[in-house]
Amino acid sequence: MLRMRHEVGGGPEGLVAEEAAVPEPGDGELLVRVEAIGVTLPTVRRLRDSREPVTLGGEIAGCVVATGPGVTAFTAGDRVTGLCFADAYAEFAVLPTAMASRVPDGATAVEAVALVRSGLVARGAHEAARIEPGESVLVTAAASGVGTLALQLARAGGAGRVVAAVGSAAKADFVRALGADEVVHYRDLERTGPYDAVLDGVGGELLPSAVRTLATGGRLVAYSSGGGTVEAYELLLRGASVIGFQIRAVATGRPERYARWREELWRQRDAGTLRPAVHATIPLAEAARAHAVVTERRNLGKVVLVP
Repeated sequence: MLRMRHEVGGGPEGLVAEEAAVPEPGDGELLVRVEAIGVTLPTVRRLRDSREPVTLGGEIAGCVVATGPGVTAFTAGDRVTGLCFADAYAEFAVLPTAMASRVPDGATAVEAVALVRSGLVARGAHEAARIEPGESVLVTAAASGVGTLALQLARAGGAGRVVAAVGSAAKADFVRALGADEVVHYRDLERTGPYDAVLDGVGGELLPSAVRTLATGGRLVAYSSGGGTVEAYELLLRGASVIGFQIRAVATGRPERYARWREELWRQRDAGTLRPAVHATIPLAEAARAHAVVTERRNLGKVVLVP
């Protein structure tokens, strides 16, 4: 089978194509014939910054072809999506059942990887921010896979004002079509606000500016892999808070909540209140091109690899 691996200094974006044996599923695992792979900014950043080879985990969707010992909830032929911790960039991948969920009839694999994982992060960040109807919400990285869904969730949840923050004016029409009332460039961020809630998918140098846009009692949820430093004084000044959110912690520590959120995402998709946005589908062998799109922040929605 075709598999991409990371090699420091090897090829564009450090990605190298190779032929590999089809893996065997272990206890509690599924072997999936992969139909779609979601490209995420955290994975791209790890490859870019690491001085050692990085295992290419990621979100996949496809068809179960075999099950490992102890698996009873899934059988061969089931269509699934979920987070694969290793060798996700491949024609066949091993998926833990704890991270797997069924793809409903009528939904494509591409749609599944664009909706579920990114949607779970957006849904979790929205809940962590405790957004009330009528409140003002700022979403950074608004044109990303998570950001596009966070905008729609804020709008569907009754937010009074939804503002999208982007790094390029070329993305303005795109995010407005997803429910943003206003669009702001990152360089102008501190001239806007105040916001009751900020959902931050950028971090890094933008984080202090995002904190300074918070209203009294405002909440910022940081879910990016970009890091960043927050001055305690800025929080004290506003009586505000910063909350870190990680979806893996919910998947492993609150599986019932994780499952409920997944079901809600599909229901909202069926109702038309949530629409996953896909920037492009790119052949697996051209994964370096897909990573370049994300690295350069050119994507409008999710970038998906297809074997």
